[in-house]
Amino acid sequence: MTSEFDLIQRYFTRQAKSVVLGIGDDCALVRPPGGMGMAITTDMLCEGTHFFADVDPQSLGHKTLAVNLSDIAAMGADPRWATLAVALPRIDEAWLAEFTTGFFALAERFGVELIGGDTTKGPLTLSLTMFGTYPLGHALRRDGAGVGDDLWVSGETGGAALAVAHRHGRVHLPAPALAYCNRRLDWPEPRVELGRALRDIATSAIDVSDGLVADARHLCERSKVDARINMDLLPVPTALQASGIDRAIVCQAILAGGDDYELAFTAPAAARSDVLVVASRIGLVLTRIGSMVAGSGSVHVSDMQGLPIHLAAGGFDHFR
Repeated sequence: MTSEFDLIQRYFTRQAKSVVLGIGDDCALVRPPGGMGMAITTDMLCEGTHFFADVDPQSLGHKTLAVNLSDIAAMGADPRWATLAVALPRIDEAWLAEFTTGFFALAERFGVELIGGDTTKGPLTLSLTMFGTYPLGHALRRDGAGVGDDLWVSGETGGAALAVAHRHGRVHLPAPALAYCNRRLDWPEPRVELGRALRDIATSAIDVSDGLVADARHLCERSKVDARINMDLLPVPTALQASGIDRAIVCQAILAGGDDYELAFTAPAAARSDVLVVASRIGLVLTRIGSMVAGSGSVHVSDMQGLPIHLAAGGFDHFR
């Protein structure tokens, strides 16, 4: 019978090249490079809350790491090390092989080393802590936005939320739109390269995980300003433009859907050309969707004519 320690050795242990001591002791020992600070984040994924019970285990391994990489990206940090705690209802070696394939494929892309963690028996739950480094004095934060800054967002939002809505029967997506939305839900792409590139351009940043408006509000609250978002400037995914889905539903998903793992960030108006140079260099669409104005932490959404747009829900909240 496979023991807990056999499982760790077989599926999760890899040679750690950039640490003093990796898996196998009571703690891992790391040595950050000189002149660097540490960025640390933790995310938990629970079956039934963050993913469906029949999720493809390879995509779940990818996503478990990707959501933490997105937080690291939002700080402008370089991902380095991770610890993973896993609760499993039972040992399923085929499932574990697929899960770790997805996990380590993404880890290798971004130079992340798994240096520790824990396993136990229980409802399927995945908790990952990520450690990154950044040049001292150059981290991105949520509290730096100022009046007059532009508000930008990377990529596209809304697809993941529509995939969930389709799964629950609230909308019906035609095949091309469904394929796009499922990809957005199951295989999010962390914007690590963008975060690095924005270190000396952006005044603030946040990863969009709970919905664009909800996360922009967090940024506003920390920076003590308001945001004005023009709905008509937000990119609508090509796969959804001809899908036949009611525009109000698409707008709701784009503004408040969640699970996007894009970056929202602010930058001075004088830096617009610098932002567009970054977009061209890394091959990622960056869209200016509004601006920061005097206020105390609110987000106002309107159309091109200035008419306000009211949301049915403001974003994801685990306890609502």
